[in-house]
Amino acid sequence: YDGEKMALCDFNLSVKAGESVALVGPSGAGKTTLLRTIAGLWSYAEGEVICPTNSQLFLSQKPYVPQGNLMSALAYPNNADNISHTQAVEILNKVQLGHLTEQLEKEQDWTRILSLGEQQRLAFARLILHKPAVAFLDEATASMDEGLEFTMYQLLKQELPKTTLISVGHRSTLKALHQQQLTLQDKGQWQLT
Repeated sequence: YDGEKMALCDFNLSVKAGESVALVGPSGAGKTTLLRTIAGLWSYAEGEVICPTNSQLFLSQKPYVPQGNLMSALAYPNNADNISHTQAVEILNKVQLGHLTEQLEKEQDWTRILSLGEQQRLAFARLILHKPAVAFLDEATASMDEGLEFTMYQLLKQELPKTTLISVGHRSTLKALHQQQLTLQDKGQWQLT
């Protein structure tokens, strides 16, 4: 609720482990607000959300990349000691960041070095590394071309078959990458397909 309009009303959605839902609709319909509400990041909503809060990861359009070496950025929010060099190389190759494997220990301002598309792929690498029960993707592929977006979602399905994916995006290609589609419309209306 934003003080003036209801984003969604009379709504009930169940998503099983390993299923995926794309939240789509026009700009301003409340997609990101709903995503944040489900993730427990938005407290200005009424109703009940049951979601495993101890095993989730939220990927935004502009991922957070901490200062330090690339190994730490990959392991974030965990400590880099929890990941081996071999595992880091394998994951970076899977998300098509193999050109960075020789720089894992290099201290850089990675936010300035990596393009936004590379930062988004780094966030996908984190997702694969952490294996959360639920992943929230808020335009997490907006800086990738459609082919790379398809590849990243296929990779998630392969690597994380039990992870529930809930995505927000504006591209029509996102719909085909999910099992269900929740279309938010004006005035709190919605349609699930």
